Amino acid sequence: MREEMLLKKLKEGDESVLEQLVCLYYPDILRYCIWHAPDRYLAEDAAQETFLKAINYVGACGFSGKFKAFLYKIALNTCRDMQRSKWSKRIPLDVMEEEISYDDGGFTEIEEMLAIRAYTRELDDLSQEIVLLRFRQNLKMREISEVLGIPMRTVQSRLRTALRRIEMQLKGEK
Repeated sequence: MREEMLLKKLKEGDESVLEQLVCLYYPDILRYCIWHAPDRYLAEDAAQETFLKAINYVGACGFSGKFKAFLYKIALNTCRDMQRSKWSKRIPLDVMEEEISYDDGGFTEIEEMLAIRAYTRELDDLSQEIVLLRFRQNLKMREISEVLGIPMRTVQSRLRTALRRIEMQLKGEK
Protein backbone atom coordinates (compact mmCIF):
# COMPACT_ATOMS: atom_id res chain seq x y z
CA MET A 1 0.00 0.00 0.00
CA ARG A 2 2.74 2.41 0.94
CA GLU A 3 4.66 1.66 -2.27
CA GLU A 4 1.60 2.37 -4.42
CA MET A 5 0.96 5.69 -2.69
CA LEU A 6 4.59 6.79 -3.12
CA LEU A 7 4.64 5.80 -6.80
CA LYS A 8 1.38 7.62 -7.42
CA LYS A 9 2.81 10.79 -5.90
CA LEU A 10 5.99 10.40 -7.95
CA LYS A 11 3.99 10.04 -11.18
CA GLU A 12 2.10 13.20 -10.25
CA GLY A 13 5.43 15.02 -10.09
CA ASP A 14 5.95 15.08 -6.32
CA GLU A 15 9.71 14.61 -6.05
CA SER A 16 9.62 14.76 -2.25
CA VAL A 17 8.80 11.03 -2.21
CA LEU A 18 12.07 10.05 -3.90
CA GLU A 19 13.96 9.88 -0.61
CA GLN A 20 11.25 7.71 0.94
CA LEU A 21 11.34 5.26 -1.98
CA VAL A 22 15.12 5.03 -1.80
CA CYS A 23 15.07 4.53 1.99
CA LEU A 24 12.44 1.82 1.60
CA TYR A 25 14.42 -0.34 -0.84
CA TYR A 26 18.08 0.75 -0.73
CA PRO A 27 19.29 -1.79 1.88
CA ASP A 28 17.85 -4.75 -0.07
CA ILE A 29 19.15 -3.52 -3.42
CA LEU A 30 22.59 -2.81 -1.95
CA ARG A 31 22.77 -6.31 -0.44
CA TYR A 32 21.81 -7.74 -3.83
CA CYS A 33 24.49 -5.69 -5.58
CA ILE A 34 27.11 -6.70 -2.98
CA TRP A 35 26.45 -10.30 -3.97
CA HIS A 36 27.37 -9.49 -7.58
CA ALA A 37 30.11 -6.90 -7.08
CA PRO A 38 33.80 -7.46 -6.38
CA ASP A 39 33.78 -4.81 -3.65
CA ARG A 40 31.42 -2.69 -1.61
CA TYR A 41 32.23 0.51 -3.49
CA LEU A 42 31.19 -0.90 -6.85
CA ALA A 43 28.11 -2.41 -5.21
CA GLU A 44 27.16 1.03 -3.88
CA ASP A 45 27.67 2.50 -7.36
CA ALA A 46 25.46 -0.19 -8.86
CA ALA A 47 22.75 0.37 -6.24
CA GLN A 48 22.77 4.13 -6.81
CA GLU A 49 22.71 3.64 -10.57
CA THR A 50 19.74 1.30 -10.13
CA PHE A 51 17.73 3.98 -8.37
CA LEU A 52 18.69 6.67 -10.89
CA LYS A 53 17.55 4.47 -13.78
CA ALA A 54 14.32 3.50 -12.02
CA ILE A 55 13.39 7.05 -11.09
CA ASN A 56 14.16 8.34 -14.58
CA TYR A 57 12.05 5.57 -16.11
CA VAL A 58 9.10 6.10 -13.77
CA GLY A 59 9.22 9.85 -14.38
CA ALA A 60 9.48 9.54 -18.16
CA CYS A 61 7.37 6.49 -18.99
CA GLY A 62 5.25 5.78 -15.98
CA PHE A 63 5.22 2.37 -14.38
CA SER A 64 2.80 -0.39 -13.53
CA GLY A 65 3.61 -3.51 -11.56
CA LYS A 66 5.65 -4.29 -8.49
CA PHE A 67 8.28 -1.60 -8.00
CA LYS A 68 10.48 -3.90 -5.90
CA ALA A 69 10.68 -6.50 -8.69
CA PHE A 70 11.32 -3.68 -11.16
CA LEU A 71 14.25 -2.48 -9.01
CA TYR A 72 15.76 -5.95 -8.81
CA LYS A 73 15.55 -6.31 -12.58
CA ILE A 74 17.32 -2.98 -13.05
CA ALA A 75 19.91 -3.94 -10.41
CA LEU A 76 20.56 -7.25 -12.14
CA ASN A 77 21.02 -5.58 -15.52
CA THR A 78 23.16 -2.81 -14.01
CA CYS A 79 25.41 -5.37 -12.32
CA ARG A 80 25.67 -7.35 -15.55
CA ASP A 81 26.57 -4.20 -17.49
CA MET A 82 29.18 -3.22 -14.91
CA GLN A 83 30.56 -6.75 -14.93
CA ARG A 84 31.07 -6.58 -18.67
CA SER A 85 32.81 -3.24 -18.47
CA LYS A 86 34.65 -3.00 -15.14
CA TRP A 87 34.61 -6.29 -13.30
CA SER A 88 36.89 -8.92 -14.71
CA LYS A 89 36.21 -11.63 -12.14
CA ARG A 90 34.09 -12.47 -9.11
CA ILE A 91 35.49 -11.75 -5.70
CA PRO A 92 36.86 -14.67 -3.68
CA LEU A 93 34.92 -15.63 -0.55
CA ASP A 94 37.67 -14.59 1.87
CA VAL A 95 37.80 -11.08 0.39
CA MET A 96 33.99 -10.82 0.34
CA GLU A 97 33.86 -11.38 4.09
CA GLU A 98 36.22 -8.43 4.64
CA GLU A 99 34.16 -6.14 2.39
CA ILE A 100 30.86 -6.66 4.23
CA SER A 101 30.43 -4.22 7.06
CA TYR A 102 29.88 -5.99 10.34
CA ASP A 103 27.64 -3.12 11.42
CA ASP A 104 25.12 -3.84 8.65
CA GLY A 105 23.72 -7.00 10.18
CA GLY A 106 26.31 -8.72 12.28
CA PHE A 107 28.01 -12.03 11.87
CA THR A 108 24.79 -13.95 11.27
CA GLU A 109 24.12 -12.12 8.01
CA ILE A 110 27.69 -12.72 6.82
CA GLU A 111 27.53 -16.39 7.75
CA GLU A 112 24.22 -16.73 5.87
CA MET A 113 25.64 -15.04 2.78
CA LEU A 114 28.78 -17.17 2.78
CA ALA A 115 26.80 -20.38 3.37
CA ILE A 116 24.44 -19.59 0.49
CA ARG A 117 27.43 -18.79 -1.73
CA ALA A 118 29.21 -22.02 -0.76
CA TYR A 119 26.21 -24.26 -1.41
CA THR A 120 25.19 -22.59 -4.66
CA ARG A 121 28.67 -22.47 -6.16
CA GLU A 122 28.10 -25.73 -8.05
CA LEU A 123 24.81 -24.53 -9.59
CA ASP A 124 24.50 -22.86 -12.98
CA ASP A 125 24.24 -19.04 -13.01
CA LEU A 126 20.46 -18.92 -13.45
CA SER A 127 19.84 -21.34 -10.59
CA GLN A 128 22.23 -19.38 -8.35
CA GLU A 129 20.31 -16.21 -9.15
CA ILE A 130 16.97 -17.84 -8.38
CA VAL A 131 18.20 -19.19 -5.02
CA LEU A 132 19.66 -15.79 -4.14
CA LEU A 133 16.48 -13.91 -5.02
CA ARG A 134 14.26 -16.39 -3.20
CA PHE A 135 16.16 -16.99 0.02
CA ARG A 136 18.50 -14.04 0.40
CA GLN A 137 16.24 -11.29 -0.98
CA ASN A 138 12.95 -12.98 0.02
CA LEU A 139 11.26 -12.39 -3.33
CA LYS A 140 8.15 -14.32 -4.31
CA MET A 141 8.21 -16.67 -7.29
CA ARG A 142 6.20 -14.20 -9.38
CA GLU A 143 8.65 -11.40 -8.58
CA ILE A 144 11.63 -13.61 -9.46
CA SER A 145 9.93 -14.41 -12.75
CA GLU A 146 9.54 -10.68 -13.47
CA VAL A 147 13.12 -9.86 -12.47
CA LEU A 148 14.69 -12.59 -14.60
CA GLY A 149 12.19 -12.39 -17.45
CA ILE A 150 11.43 -16.11 -17.40
CA PRO A 151 8.17 -18.03 -16.86
CA MET A 152 7.17 -18.70 -13.27
CA ARG A 153 7.09 -22.46 -13.94
CA THR A 154 10.75 -22.26 -14.96
CA VAL A 155 11.56 -20.46 -11.71
CA GLN A 156 9.74 -23.16 -9.72
CA SER A 157 11.42 -25.99 -11.60
CA ARG A 158 14.91 -24.49 -11.35
CA LEU A 159 14.45 -23.76 -7.65
CA ARG A 160 13.25 -27.29 -6.93
CA THR A 161 16.22 -28.76 -8.82
CA ALA A 162 18.68 -26.42 -7.09
CA LEU A 163 17.32 -27.31 -3.66
CA ARG A 164 17.66 -31.01 -4.43
CA ARG A 165 21.30 -30.49 -5.43
CA ILE A 166 21.99 -28.47 -2.28
CA GLU A 167 20.31 -31.17 -0.19
CA MET A 168 22.57 -33.78 -1.80
CA GLN A 169 25.60 -31.62 -0.95
CA LEU A 170 24.47 -31.38 2.67
CA LYS A 171 23.92 -35.15 2.91
CA GLY A 172 27.38 -35.69 1.43
CA GLU A 173 28.96 -33.60 4.21
CA LYS A 174 27.53 -35.76 7.00
